Amino acid sequence: MTQTWIILGASSSMGRAFARKAATMGAHVVLAARDKDDLARTASDCTARGAASATPVVFDARDPKSFTAIYKAAKKNEGLINAAVFVGSMAPQDDVDADPSIGDFTIQDNFTGPANFLHGLAPIMEERKGGTVLGIGSVAGDRGRIGNYTYGSAKAGFHTYLSGLRNRLNRSGGHVVTVKPGFVDTAMTWGIEGMFLVASPDQIADDLWTAHEKKKNTLYTPWFWRYIMAIIKSIPEPIFKKLSV
Repeated sequence: MTQTWIILGASSSMGRAFARKAATMGAHVVLAARDKDDLARTASDCTARGAASATPVVFDARDPKSFTAIYKAAKKNEGLINAAVFVGSMAPQDDVDADPSIGDFTIQDNFTGPANFLHGLAPIMEERKGGTVLGIGSVAGDRGRIGNYTYGSAKAGFHTYLSGLRNRLNRSGGHVVTVKPGFVDTAMTWGIEGMFLVASPDQIADDLWTAHEKKKNTLYTPWFWRYIMAIIKSIPEPIFKKLSV
């Protein structure tokens, strides 16, 4: 039976790439983001690529009232409902340090907003006894760094939420993949100095689809970030706090 993919953050580079991937696999796609015009263009593209249907819905992670229309759009289709969550923002740490209230939006965009959406989706997935959540975290959530520790802490919180949700949905046949990308060529990372080993959004989309099919619990993408982060996490704190990695 054809599955449905809810794609939160469908206007992001990674979200758009994953929408194209799901479309080529013949899935129903519910495209959710703030930009209506961009969503309409992506929906047309997905239809042309073979999507069973493509439904654009306006979504704002900071406005829970926008969640209901997405649930309704997905429930119109029969079969399993999946979700890929690409929502996020990364304010410069210097800006957050100067005005801590900016950090509230970073936490809302990367953690509490997506978590609240998934909490509303979970009973629907349980009712249909299956489905997959691809939750996009970050390697930044593995250890706090001086350059982005507010963003990293929000992702770390989201990682923990996804772990608990995986435990919950497993009881009804559902699955959750915690995704930890390294550097990806997106608008969020454009112009940041010190980037290396940068992956393309299409490369990430392929890895996500494979992780969904293999029911992986945690995915580092590209794969070598698992080993890079193992090294970074092993650095003793007295040394780490003197570094600018």
